[in-house]
Amino acid sequence: MSQDPRERHSGSSRTRQSTVLLVGIMVLILTIVAVMAAVLLANGTKETSMQLLQWKGRGTTKNLQEVILGRCYNYITTVNPELRDKDCQKIWETMQKAFIYKNPCNITTEDYQPLLDLASHTIPCNKSLFWSKTNDLVHHYTKTNHNFLTLEDTLLGYMADGVSWCGNPSSPGINYESCPKWSECESNPSSVYWKMASKMFAEGACGVVQVMLNGSIDAGAFRSNSIFGSVEIFNLDPDKVSTVQIWLMQNIGGPPSESCTGRSITRLKSILEERNLSVSCEDNYRPVQLLQCASDPDHADCTLCPNSVQ
Repeated sequence: MSQDPRERHSGSSRTRQSTVLLVGIMVLILTIVAVMAAVLLANGTKETSMQLLQWKGRGTTKNLQEVILGRCYNYITTVNPELRDKDCQKIWETMQKAFIYKNPCNITTEDYQPLLDLASHTIPCNKSLFWSKTNDLVHHYTKTNHNFLTLEDTLLGYMADGVSWCGNPSSPGINYESCPKWSECESNPSSVYWKMASKMFAEGACGVVQVMLNGSIDAGAFRSNSIFGSVEIFNLDPDKVSTVQIWLMQNIGGPPSESCTGRSITRLKSILEERNLSVSCEDNYRPVQLLQCASDPDHADCTLCPNSVQ
């Protein structure tokens, strides 16, 4: 007996309906799964962006980009117009690329080399002034006597002086809450930057160079673990530098902890002489001491003719 055509049509319709229903259910399930995955991914990204590494040092300086760009433009337009062709925008972008979205304990010299190539410039002979533990005094001096330049008076030093910065592997890529102290990890953005800039500053020194040290530190004026003691003195070129003049400054009115014949200065002289560098030392270099006397002009140490009869 042959099947009724109406039965065949009814069976076919039910099959199509079942197929459509099954497809609809599968599409609904896939849509729900996709939405849930998107929500979880968004939440995961949000959580990741909040996971800032915690350090003991102060975080990245607020408005870092504006600070660096402002200092760069000021330097090349007013401080040293001879460098007006420097590209400050490119310098900032290169600096940011060196540390953004990176673990701040894994910074390398390769990260910063493009920046140093962009921002470096020569220092005239006989003008390089190094320092250790005399930060305020040495920069007070270079602001009044433009015959000398410290690292902080170069473009690289001027832009970064007193500024803090570091990256973070997760979003937003920069950590404004905290950055590693130098003691937490050696390869942090600030340490690598200043060591490279110091090395370059020393390599470029020529003629007579000066170093201002603090003679009122009990531990000694020269410290081998300072940047001057560990980086700069070993990168002075004996073929370019004729003499290293040490200015050993003591606090006005305070008992000197060390003189030019002291133990740490003797060690410094020995290191320099072994590198075929001529060395001289002067206690309380008078032009610098006069700046110290500005805050206590009546002190006996500030008398212009201390040996004269009043």
